Amino acid sequence: MSRTLVISPNWIGDAVMAQPLLQLLKQQNPGAAIDVLAPPSVAPVWRAMKEVDSVLETPFRHGPLQLGERWQYARLLKQQGYAAAYVLPNTLKYALIPLFAGIATRVGYKGEMRYGLINRMHRDDVPARPMVPFYAALAGAPDAPLRLDVPRPAMQVERGAIDALCARLGIDRARALVVFAPGAEFGAAKRWPARHFAALAQALVAQQPGTQVALLGSPKDKAACDEIVAITGAAGVFNLAGVTQLDEAIALIAGAAAVVANDSGLLHIASALNRPVIGLYGPTDPDHAPPFSDMAKAMSLRLDCSPCKQRECPLGHHDCMEKMDAGGVWRELKPMMNVSR
Repeated sequence: MSRTLVISPNWIGDAVMAQPLLQLLKQQNPGAAIDVLAPPSVAPVWRAMKEVDSVLETPFRHGPLQLGERWQYARLLKQQGYAAAYVLPNTLKYALIPLFAGIATRVGYKGEMRYGLINRMHRDDVPARPMVPFYAALAGAPDAPLRLDVPRPAMQVERGAIDALCARLGIDRARALVVFAPGAEFGAAKRWPARHFAALAQALVAQQPGTQVALLGSPKDKAACDEIVAITGAAGVFNLAGVTQLDEAIALIAGAAAVVANDSGLLHIASALNRPVIGLYGPTDPDHAPPFSDMAKAMSLRLDCSPCKQRECPLGHHDCMEKMDAGGVWRELKPMMNVSR
């Protein structure tokens, strides 16, 4: 059996949006096994994709080149006899691994001037390319026109895993569960204010009695989620920020009636699980990485100053998120809840 290696992006959302590349690779060569080399923080995303045969976790520290460590790890990969490698990060250091492993076909974008390291090189100088077609293009020839009609990202979770996790966390599977993702690793500018999330939770619980709300995120998001709980004071609001691991967050999202999220990795996970989803965009462009499930809404005020793509508001007012009120988001969420009941 031939084997293909895919080297994962370092961000959760990018990993999700790269999944259609694997669908296309499977269509081209159904019998080939696909292994993914991913950071531990991203590995659970790939484990929820049916095209992946095995997930290898990178042993490298963030930042340093670690040339010796990469050479040694590549020697281990060489034993797998990979026919091709797809290098999704644009850095030079990740392109070294398939070269050291002796993989004959090394596919990727030019990135950090990776001539010689990448030998089937695609150009990445096309501005504002949507991320899903951007990654999917690597399945084709470097000079092929960009395809927009690519498959949607898809992930899956077994129902038993959802039921077991909800039982452990005290979440009633007989009642609707809505997931809020108030975090965003990129920076504070992408965060919808906690008081707006709290107002949305209050509207949801008041108008859809019995609905449960799960707040998901990393330990960095715990303070914002604590604030949401403090404002709502409502039973049935679960603050799980920093409590759940990523694989557990994926399972909870898979069981959700709807998801409301900032432009973040959890937003794209919800889309790939085909949950009803509302994405909240401020400093980033909703056209660049929109939600793509059957029921999806990308909300943006599209102010003159956005998308600025900055981690902090350069003007100091954060109007792109501050002025996106909870009432407007509730008007979009309510019909999704009615359909998903």
